[in-house]
Amino acid sequence: MLINRAVDNAADNLTSAILNQDDPETVRDGAPAYLLLMDSLVEGSPDNSDILQAAASLYAAYAAVFVIDEERAARLADRAFGYAERGLCAARKVGCGLAGLSFEEITGRLGDFGRSDVAPLYTFAVAWLVYIRTHAADWTAVADLPKVEAVLNRILVLDESFERGSAHAFLGVLQTLRPPALGGQPEAAKENFERAIAISNGRDLSVKVEYARSYARLLYERELHDRLLTEVIEADPREPGLTLMNTLAQRDAAELLASADDYF
Repeated sequence: MLINRAVDNAADNLTSAILNQDDPETVRDGAPAYLLLMDSLVEGSPDNSDILQAAASLYAAYAAVFVIDEERAARLADRAFGYAERGLCAARKVGCGLAGLSFEEITGRLGDFGRSDVAPLYTFAVAWLVYIRTHAADWTAVADLPKVEAVLNRILVLDESFERGSAHAFLGVLQTLRPPALGGQPEAAKENFERAIAISNGRDLSVKVEYARSYARLLYERELHDRLLTEVIEADPREPGLTLMNTLAQRDAAELLASADDYF
C-alpha cells in the first residue's frame, strides 16, 4: 500500500511540475524522458487507474501541443488513448470497452457513471479527442466525435466544475467545428465558452483563445475576437496547474491577433 501510494504521488508530482512550468521549451525538450518514466510506472503498476490516467494525460498533451510530425503525433496519441481506456476500465468495469460501443450503447452506459468517476471519464474524453485530431484523415475516427460529446455532457451533469470547467470548453470547440448551415451550434458553443470562463474565474487563458479562434472567427465577430485575445496577452499566466498552458495560450493569442487584419 505504501509503495503504491508513493508511486501515485510520483506520477501526480511529475504532472504538477510540468503544468506549473513557465518555459514551454523546457517541457518540450524534457518531456520524452518524462514519457518514458510514465511508461515505467505503468509497467510497474499496470492496473493502477491513477497512474494510467497520468500517463494518458501527459502523452495526450505532448502529442497535441509539442509534436509537429503528424505520424509521430498519431503514435503518441494512440498510446495516450490506450492508457486512458485502460485507466477508465481499471477505475470502473462498466468503462471497459466503452470506445468500441455504438453511440446508443455508450449513452445508455454513461448513466452508470457517478461523480467519483469524473476524473477517469475526463481523461478518457480528452485522450479520445486528441486521438481523433491526430487521425483526422480516418473518417472512422472522426465519426466518433458524437460519442466524445456524449461523454463530455455526462461529465457536465456529474461535475461541471471539474478541471475548472474544461469540459464546457471542449464542447464549445466541438460545437463550432461546422458552420451553422451544416449543423454547427455556435450559440450553444458561446454559452459553453462563457461558462468555462466563469468557472475558472478567467484564469484558464486557453479557453479565451479557443473562444476567439472557434467562435469569434467562425461568426466574424472582430470586436469579441480582439477583446478576448487582448485580455489573454495582458493577463498574468502564472496560476497553479495552468501556468504552462497559459503561457502557450498567450503565444497563440499573439499570433491570432497579429493575423486578425488578414482574416477579417
